[in-house]
Amino acid sequence: MGNSTRAVLRTSDLARAVGVHPNTVRLYEAWGFIAPAPRTPKGYRQFTPIHLLQMRLARAALRCAWMGGETRRAALETVYRSAASQWEAAREQARSLLALVRAERAQAEAAAAHLKSWARGEDPLPSDPLHIGQAAQLLNVSVDALRNWERNHLLRVPRDPRNGYRLYGSAELGRLRVIRMLLRSGYSTMAVLRMLLQLDQGYQGDLRQALDTPRPDEDVNYASDRWLTTLGDMEQHADQALDLVSTQTLH
Repeated sequence: MGNSTRAVLRTSDLARAVGVHPNTVRLYEAWGFIAPAPRTPKGYRQFTPIHLLQMRLARAALRCAWMGGETRRAALETVYRSAASQWEAAREQARSLLALVRAERAQAEAAAAHLKSWARGEDPLPSDPLHIGQAAQLLNVSVDALRNWERNHLLRVPRDPRNGYRLYGSAELGRLRVIRMLLRSGYSTMAVLRMLLQLDQGYQGDLRQALDTPRPDEDVNYASDRWLTTLGDMEQHADQALDLVSTQTLH
């Protein structure tokens, strides 16, 4: 990057460039998200354009870290490797981060796409009524999960009038399989409930949109309440992180 790497930036300059408080810059340095800055004799930090790139990279990659697991590990490794100026290693981690986010998004999109055929009745399950233990075994979930989904109003289960036991027919089993698939794909219980309520009320529109669009009276507290939108944003951040780190590996 020539002489540009030696340009001096103050803490406030760095903060302004990425839209954060100066204390965030200091914290990122303390946490190892950017390289330590040399100091003047009076103790003032002297940042460079490399620090600015590291800040931008950290801001992008860390937007994906909250997902946890391998995604969080790849995001943090991308940041730490760049802070250590290990650009090739950082690029590999950024590639892994982008691949993980894209895989998560593909799974969520596939689950949403399945809704259309299910709503048309094109995906039936066995029609003989099952008791709760049998239904749990068929779906490979716990009995407690089935009870919890019912308590959260995701479905109503008819009862055997003779003994009061739950009876899961083909409609309930199909609905449960969709519920399980959506929850395992990252959608929140609120998002699934929202979509199912609209479907039960005769909604004929795009169920994918219903799954991703909170109602005006709905409190949105989780990213998974708008999971498709969230994953799209995360993919953009991961792609930005890879672009940023690639500018260094090309030098």
